[in-house]
Amino acid sequence: MFGSGPDGRHPGWPARLGPVRVAAGEVTLRPVRLRDGSAWSRLRLRDEDYLRAWEPDAEGTWAERSTTMAWPVMCGGLRATARRGQALPFAITLDGQFAGQLTLGNVVRGSLRSAWVGYWVESSAAGGGVATGAVALAVDHAFGPVGLHRVEATVRPENAASLRVLAKLGFRDEGLLQRYLEVDGAWRDHRLLAMTRDEVGAGLVPRLIRSGHARHP
Repeated sequence: MFGSGPDGRHPGWPARLGPVRVAAGEVTLRPVRLRDGSAWSRLRLRDEDYLRAWEPDAEGTWAERSTTMAWPVMCGGLRATARRGQALPFAITLDGQFAGQLTLGNVVRGSLRSAWVGYWVESSAAGGGVATGAVALAVDHAFGPVGLHRVEATVRPENAASLRVLAKLGFRDEGLLQRYLEVDGAWRDHRLLAMTRDEVGAGLVPRLIRSGHARHP
């Protein structure tokens, strides 16, 4: 059900999406790259308290996983899944500067044509519409050039900010996944939210612009 072309590409990848202007500035999505390492590490180390409660546990301490030396392995892994057609790993930029990540992961073709979306944005941009704009760009791309039918997201019930982002974009709450992921040292419940291609109309970015939450650059 996975697959890419002979040159390592698959529908909709690689891609640069946007820009779209939100309250915080101009948001763009582009493929992650090796030279993002220093900015990635700086933000991850600074925002440990802001991010750790929402992200799945992994081996090593947060500091060990967030050094510049950790980035080449992570970036290489993301790019490898992109070459296999299993993911679309983006950097989120705000006014041209690295500000977070967004991944369309577990891309499945065939009769399902589905993926999940996961994202994080630096704390200094929180509340400025950056995550909302980035997810809107990604979902429109998923339902357009990538050719998917469904995009879903899982969010801890306590993560009110992320739930607001998804609700604003029109994601449906499909229920509670009990003890779904190990996060911050315990198995945590997550809410499952999703939307399908037929629910977005002309697209999420145009919807944000019509509602006044975003505008063209």
